[in-house]
Amino acid sequence: MYQDNNWNAVTGEELVGFLEQINPVDGKYKTSPESTQVHWRPLPFYESVALIRVKDPNWVNKKLNIYFLTDQGNLFRLNGTSPPIHEVNAKAPIKITEANVLDYLRFFCFFVRGEEGPFYVAESMDDPNMPKDMDDTTRAAIEGCIRAASFEGMNDQGHYLCDAVVFYSNALFIANFAIQPGGMIEMLDDEPVLQDLPTKVDCPVT
Repeated sequence: MYQDNNWNAVTGEELVGFLEQINPVDGKYKTSPESTQVHWRPLPFYESVALIRVKDPNWVNKKLNIYFLTDQGNLFRLNGTSPPIHEVNAKAPIKITEANVLDYLRFFCFFVRGEEGPFYVAESMDDPNMPKDMDDTTRAAIEGCIRAASFEGMNDQGHYLCDAVVFYSNALFIANFAIQPGGMIEMLDDEPVLQDLPTKVDCPVT
């Protein structure tokens, strides 16, 4: 979802105006119209909310991407915790369907993080966010475990049930999720399938 080509560049006066709003991000990441790249994209589970991505080659961590949700001009910094997402879900409001529930699961698991980083929904070795620094044995082991996330139907409470392989820290899990129409996600079960890997997903957002 974050690797496809649905991103649109923000340029010119729009770029300058946006950077004035956010500079410096978190009080520490400086931005400038000369070097900072800003892109936005729609999200299928919101009608009028867009995802904004900010990156700058001058930042110390070259892998850092900073993200915001924007709702009618209000910015919500996606900082690895769930409150900004739940706030937007309530205001926007979120509209989850069978067609977009997996997109929402990928989004939520990427942006709501544990101490070791994202709960990354791992579906394909072609995904540019998957680690590159691995030997053939590790690559074959991971490739043998990952698969496309799947929607498994609804439960009695009207929650969407989904299965996915999650790459968290240096391990892979098969996880079952229940997703409520309002955007709350519960991990019902997780079973480790690969542990103590020599690599992990490195996609910092703060």
